[in-house]
Amino acid sequence: MIEIKNLTKYYGKNAAVRNITFSVLDNEILGFLGPNGAGKSTTMNIVTGYLPSTAGNVLIDGIDIAQEPSKAKRMIGYLPEIPPVYVDMKVKEYLLFCAGIKGIKRSERKAQVENAMDKLKVKDVENRLIRNLSKGYRQRVGFAQAILGDPKYLILDEPTVGLDPNQVIEVRNLIRSLKKDHTIILSSHILAEIQAVCERVVIISHGEVRAIDTIKNLEDSLGGALILLMKITGKKSDVTECIRNIDGVVNIIDASMEDEGVYTYKIEIKDDGVRKDIMTALVKNDFEIDEVSTEKPNLEEVFVKLTAQPPRKKGLKDLLDEYDDEAEASDEQNDGSKEDK
Repeated sequence: MIEIKNLTKYYGKNAAVRNITFSVLDNEILGFLGPNGAGKSTTMNIVTGYLPSTAGNVLIDGIDIAQEPSKAKRMIGYLPEIPPVYVDMKVKEYLLFCAGIKGIKRSERKAQVENAMDKLKVKDVENRLIRNLSKGYRQRVGFAQAILGDPKYLILDEPTVGLDPNQVIEVRNLIRSLKKDHTIILSSHILAEIQAVCERVVIISHGEVRAIDTIKNLEDSLGGALILLMKITGKKSDVTECIRNIDGVVNIIDASMEDEGVYTYKIEIKDDGVRKDIMTALVKNDFEIDEVSTEKPNLEEVFVKLTAQPPRKKGLKDLLDEYDDEAEASDEQNDGSKEDK
């Protein structure tokens, strides 16, 4: 398990991440979701030991990566947003080099590299210089180095950037298949990416965690009424009266005519159970129901709502900086008063 506790990182006076706390369970694909500049890459760089934190801890199977970095890093495979490839090396040469750096036994390196190239479908370019590869191929070569050594944990930062649609599907399928033997953190700002492969998500904005839950629970958390769309044949005034008299109908938002005597109703209801009551009442009154669908809150709405909020709290450093600024302003004001006198 990966445990991240009160993780904080400052660049000067600016907080990139602030008091981030969450954990990643074994054999889980956790989505780390946030807009550009939210602090995702900074967090991933700290989790993998690439950057030191200002405060907080990262535990990899109980090992603090700041205290025992070599031991913790052996369990991690990392694909940063910009793949760490040496462009003057050939693909296979580079992967063998990475296998050596990772401490893979010499007798196992060739097999590990062949397996990684097969999984990422870069075998056909193994003898080409990396500088001559497309961005998509470079991304896949970077992914291949991440899985060398069969690490228990994979940290993937925007793994499908630069890939074409077919390659994106292949990589998503690969990530899902890796879940059997690996625990994965997938960092992205692409909602479809997270929804396609992740079970739980952490939403981050302004360097702060805004939510940690399953996608379904987050979608349900918006609460409020549901929107029911129904295409109904019948006299508009009679249909409207029938629907309004049903308990649980909050509002008839719209009733637009599709054809002569056919209307599409947009109905706000308290919960999904009201749909059955509406349909029963309409059939009982001999109205014909042509189509029925329900609009529910989705991850996009949750994401927009949570990330639109301003930073929620200030850290100790912010408060101390404000105190220093106020004290400095006060001193300047007192000095000015003395000069006036």
